[in-house]
Amino acid sequence: MKHSSKKIWSVNELNRLDGKTAIITGATSGLGFEIACGLATCGANIILTGRNNDKGYQALDHLYRRVPSARALFENLDLASLSSIASFAHKLKERNKPIHLLANNAGLFGPPHRLETEDGFEIQFGTNHLGHFALTGRLLPLLASGNATIMTVSSLAALKGQLPFGDLNARHYYSARARYRQSKLANLLFSLELNRRAQKAPWPIHSRAAHPGWAASNIFSNNTLNQKKSVSGLLIKHLVKPVFNHMSQTVEEGAWPLLYSLASPYAEDGEYYGPQDKKERLGNPGLAQVPILAQDQKIAKRLWNISENMTGVKYGLL
Repeated sequence: MKHSSKKIWSVNELNRLDGKTAIITGATSGLGFEIACGLATCGANIILTGRNNDKGYQALDHLYRRVPSARALFENLDLASLSSIASFAHKLKERNKPIHLLANNAGLFGPPHRLETEDGFEIQFGTNHLGHFALTGRLLPLLASGNATIMTVSSLAALKGQLPFGDLNARHYYSARARYRQSKLANLLFSLELNRRAQKAPWPIHSRAAHPGWAASNIFSNNTLNQKKSVSGLLIKHLVKPVFNHMSQTVEEGAWPLLYSLASPYAEDGEYYGPQDKKERLGNPGLAQVPILAQDQKIAKRLWNISENMTGVKYGLL
């Protein structure tokens, strides 16, 4: 991607994070790995998470090569499993160390047919939203003790998202793109509502959201769409992905708004960040357009209550 003569943003503009602990979901590749590299460069202690141990340890080695001064470890975490989330949170609570940064980044995109998580949720809504909702809630005491910043990754897809409350699990109607948009709108609603609740409680945490614009990440290949015998999967692999990657910024650039939201001295609670060209696809990080539905506090509260009931995770007293 060619840049204009405008100054290019850099991770050197972030706050120093020495001694702070950061958890990144979906950190074994793509945007999550770039977030880990950026935060490690700023001195944070990194906890990479992912559902595949081999990929996790490979990512750890790669991180040390990219950032030789990094302090990092890998922990298994499957956001499509409430039991895995509970086990992960229990392990961290036993260590009894504060968490200062949480990047709710992991995501699945567009399986051609409806699939379910371990707990029976439609897999995109269950992983992208409910998994992060449950994780953040279970980690809340450790996040509060670290005065943590929580960044939840949404998407430009949220602009066209809908929340069919009578069919959030897509048992009556399934469209891959519609359910992805639903999950990304839910991510944004969650982040904004978490900020409002944190301020009201009050909880000593900071909730923000961000999206990467058009970034040439591996979301098309490292997810449930990667089905070799699927016509949709073949189209994605041989047509959509190459065209998208040609028009996109790099994964490193796509991570800029996410890192900005987490650690810029100019980022603010309750805000949404993304690239700054006119369609928010490319460029330096800054404030992003919040979809009209994401501004609706009644919808946010309804989604929150439903999410608590579906996951069994209650955001009560710390």
